[in-house]
Amino acid sequence: MTAEQPTLSELMDALPAGFDGGEESVSAQAELERLLAGIGSRPVPTGRLKRMWSLGTLQAKVAAAYAAWWLRSGFRDAEAKRRGLDETHVAAAIQVLGRMSYLRGAVMKLGQIIAHWPHVTPASFANVLSRLHMDAPPMHFALLREHLRRELGDDPHELFDDFEEEAFAAASLGQVHRARLKGTGERVAVKVQYPGIARTIRADLANLKAVSFPMRLSGDWENMLAQFEGIRRMLEQEVDYEQEAVLQQEARRCLGDLDEVVVPRLIEELSTKRVLTMEYVDGAHLDGFLATKPSQELRDRHGAQITRATGRLWYSGRTVYADPHPGNFLFLPDGRLGLIDFGCCHRFSEEEFEFVQGAERASEGDADEVARFAARGCDLALEDLEPERLAMMREYCDWVWEPLRCEGTFDFAKPGYFERGVRLYGEFTRRRWTRSLPVNVWLNKVFFGERAMLCHLGARIEFRRILREESERAESD
Repeated sequence: MTAEQPTLSELMDALPAGFDGGEESVSAQAELERLLAGIGSRPVPTGRLKRMWSLGTLQAKVAAAYAAWWLRSGFRDAEAKRRGLDETHVAAAIQVLGRMSYLRGAVMKLGQIIAHWPHVTPASFANVLSRLHMDAPPMHFALLREHLRRELGDDPHELFDDFEEEAFAAASLGQVHRARLKGTGERVAVKVQYPGIARTIRADLANLKAVSFPMRLSGDWENMLAQFEGIRRMLEQEVDYEQEAVLQQEARRCLGDLDEVVVPRLIEELSTKRVLTMEYVDGAHLDGFLATKPSQELRDRHGAQITRATGRLWYSGRTVYADPHPGNFLFLPDGRLGLIDFGCCHRFSEEEFEFVQGAERASEGDADEVARFAARGCDLALEDLEPERLAMMREYCDWVWEPLRCEGTFDFAKPGYFERGVRLYGEFTRRRWTRSLPVNVWLNKVFFGERAMLCHLGARIEFRRILREESERAESD
């Protein structure tokens, strides 16, 4: 289904000089080098105004790139226009990549989502942004060394038998280094949080509240505040590595009897609130796996593993694995699947779990039951739910439940399926129909994230059967 992705260098080489609309002609490679130069040696900006200003100037640069394309395209033929627009997508994405790599935090996580959702942005734009998952420019080791000393109590070269100073993966909240344990020589991965990243999350959420100020005039502001609180908890949990360590150990126990799923063992004595050390799992991320041109059978096998693992956590662990994006899965050479990040998980309360069980009952029920569930999901009485909004809620529920209603194999890559869900979700936002139970922040994140993964894989799986088996297993325990 998915063609082999071009490398970032190939995309940049295809971009013409002078793409930024300036008077001086520069190559794409030089432009990217200029944008990324020094990012690794600069601390993450934490102030609200600086972060807001940085995003504002980025918006202007991207708008200028598309305006320049529009002006240049007036006298071109159709093929030249298409090529020019594709080049502009790459140019805009390079600008976004550079700025998000600098800001990191919640802003960079947004870029990861944009890159991960298929067919939402132009492919050339998404290909560049996809590097945010694992290949963002890491912070220089000199910036992190003192941070590691404060967290672990000694220099990393003293604590480990071997510690690679160059990070092998870097993303929105931290970067990962390979190391070997003293005495045993066991290979481990050391995940180090960027200094000051928690402050950036608070700044970005404060900015989000500021731009949402007009919502104060509506009757939904209190509900919006509750959703902001859910987002805050979600993001702040991701920078609490002690909480992530607990969730990782719980997930390892919950998934322990799934032979095809690997959750790395935590090294507790070398883990803190801002550093996690765990068993090293050697595998490929999604792009690397797809580059091997795997068979449909292997794609389906991994799709079933993802569904089984997240379903086991959902039903038996009563936990939402809410961050199923390409950076958090490893495809192992022996056909197993590795889950390596548990920072974004949510434990259901009794009331929330009863709500999601109600959703499953409604998916099999009549129109009246669906209407009652839709009103509850919007945190409204049924009589207060406008007919037009109810109709769109039914359509969205149909999209969510479509794989669950399919008795046989469901093809997650079938044309139009994922785009339909994104279109509906965007329409709710456009119409400001944002009132919702706070738990839906977590549910929508996993609905879109997991389906995006399965779409990229081109997985064809018996989704309904797998989740029924996991539900029945949990009930029998």
